[in-house]
Amino acid sequence: MKRDNQSSVSEFILLGLPIRPEEQAMFYALFLAMYLTTVLGNLLIILLIRLDSHLHTPMYFFLSHLAFTDISFSSVTAPKMLMNMLTQSQSISYAMCISQVYFFLLFGCIDNFLLTSMAYDRYMAICHPLHYMTIMSQTLCSLLVIVSWVLSCASALLHTLLLAHLTFFRDNILPHFFCDLSALLKLSSSDTSINELVILTEGMVVVTLPFICILVSYGHIGATILKSSSVRGLLKAVSTCGSHLCAVSLYYGTIIGLYFAPSSNNTNDKDVFVAVMYTLVIPMSNPFIYSLRNQDMKGALGNILSRRTLSV
Repeated sequence: MKRDNQSSVSEFILLGLPIRPEEQAMFYALFLAMYLTTVLGNLLIILLIRLDSHLHTPMYFFLSHLAFTDISFSSVTAPKMLMNMLTQSQSISYAMCISQVYFFLLFGCIDNFLLTSMAYDRYMAICHPLHYMTIMSQTLCSLLVIVSWVLSCASALLHTLLLAHLTFFRDNILPHFFCDLSALLKLSSSDTSINELVILTEGMVVVTLPFICILVSYGHIGATILKSSSVRGLLKAVSTCGSHLCAVSLYYGTIIGLYFAPSSNNTNDKDVFVAVMYTLVIPMSNPFIYSLRNQDMKGALGNILSRRTLSV
């Protein structure tokens, strides 16, 4: 594949965040701290789940994959953004830009499917507790993760191949801090109707359909909770679903805010700030959501720390 036949540009210019030059140092320190918190927090979750046998359950199996996805999702955009802020360089090569689009879409799609799998797991735990261990077997959990990866790879690859066949003659300046697919389509001098059609149809599969499945799962969970007259059962259900519901609300609330909030004159600025939310803030928040609200995670951390203290 010869890039010269597809595009007249060899690189793109990322304008970055709409912040004043005197604020660069402050925002650099803030985003670096957020990225390091995301990586370390999610690595801690993976480590706790691997080391504590009490956490070898379907819910924590999905959570460990979600933690890995969050690290990868932030790592697609944050290091390049931080490097550009540090060096004052705004360029990104054509090949790196296309690669960034692929991996951004890949891990974004996996996030959707994993959150859906976790909602199904919570539905089975609360609505069908007697059959939970039989249905949510290791085989089914692994299959759900594998299907999530396969569908996400196919979706990201399709978007990336269609993008790679567009030409960019008019401009190579992106008003963003990473290579966003929608921003790239606006720059292209080619007909992007097929790309937009694929975005619309695949959006139904990788965003809308999983969201509907989550709503249906929680609809059944809510109905089951209302039928229960036990206060203890109600508290257990809230404790079981609280963390996941917070994560889902934050994730899909950001998406809904991006696509359904009224447009303003600073639409590009709004898109950039919302992108910061789902590439940095949400992946950083998940470790706090699942750790601070979860007694099992706190217990696992306490056990590991006590074992470490005794060994010393």
